[in-house]
Amino acid sequence: MTHFVAKASFAAIIALASNPFGAPTASASEWGRAPVVDVQYRPVYACSPVHAFQKARWTGLRYARVTNVTPRRVVISGRNHRGWDQIVFANVGGCPLIRR
Repeated sequence: MTHFVAKASFAAIIALASNPFGAPTASASEWGRAPVVDVQYRPVYACSPVHAFQKARWTGLRYARVTNVTPRRVVISGRNHRGWDQIVFANVGGCPLIRR
């Protein structure tokens, strides 16, 4: 029982010491001034159609053109040595190949 009373009184002292009763509250802005907002912009890590087009040309697709761009994929159509073909890249950084 002595340990309980000691722990409870210690917790009460810590709680009272951590609450400043007379301290003024901090103001977000002064009168007549707008608050300063720090905005951090993230770079967009996506596959641009130009990068996908260049990768498709590098893999051997001739007469390539961008057929479809969605939030998940970029489709490039063109010809290879066998005929018409499509290459599908993921719409994330680096343009990884999904399907050929």
